[in-house]
Amino acid sequence: MIKAIIFDFDGTIIDTETAWYITFRDAYKTHGIDLTLEQYSQCLGTSLHSFNPYTHLKTHYKLPIDLEEFKQLVQQQHTEKMTKERVRPGILKLLESAKLQGLKIGLASSSERAWINKFVNLHGIEDYFECYCTAETVQRVKPDPELYLQALENLGVKPSEAIAIEDSPNGARAAVAAGIPTVVIKNDITNQLSFSEGHHTIDSLANYELVDLIELVHQEVHSR
Repeated sequence: MIKAIIFDFDGTIIDTETAWYITFRDAYKTHGIDLTLEQYSQCLGTSLHSFNPYTHLKTHYKLPIDLEEFKQLVQQQHTEKMTKERVRPGILKLLESAKLQGLKIGLASSSERAWINKFVNLHGIEDYFECYCTAETVQRVKPDPELYLQALENLGVKPSEAIAIEDSPNGARAAVAAGIPTVVIKNDITNQLSFSEGHHTIDSLANYELVDLIELVHQEVHSR
């Protein structure tokens, strides 16, 4: 029996990721560097340890740029792009349906809490989530399963009693590794990336009711 839904944040609830990639790609282009999606995907849904797009121009290409100035410019341009973004289709409907049916709702994100608060407060969805598992609450972010394992513990449910909602390869790997039935809704950026196996993929939550998602993972849950 499904008792909880655990959401990723960036790219899943709100598509911050497409705006980040376009902003960094354009910023790199002004310095004559081509930032490929394959390269940038190393930091999608995880930390900046494997690839830090803020410092890469200086550390790898040895360009004499002011890192603080570059960071401020990128963040300003990303903020401008995000003024046009809204909660992704079907998310609000799913949150409301889960709440009405008494399911527990959690959030598991590799981002910092302050970043998440900025958007959930802006869009009035902060009170849907019973737990916020973020970069500050774990030692290892995605693709490590720690964030999802922590969310399960906080919500008091078993992996087979939850559904994870993801958008990125790193996020999907983390949820699957935690043993949670996982549904991936790719965004414009992650739709171009390769995913590992072990999860379900749908085109848009707008085309699914909560009962549809439960039915989607029902066979998987009961086969374990």
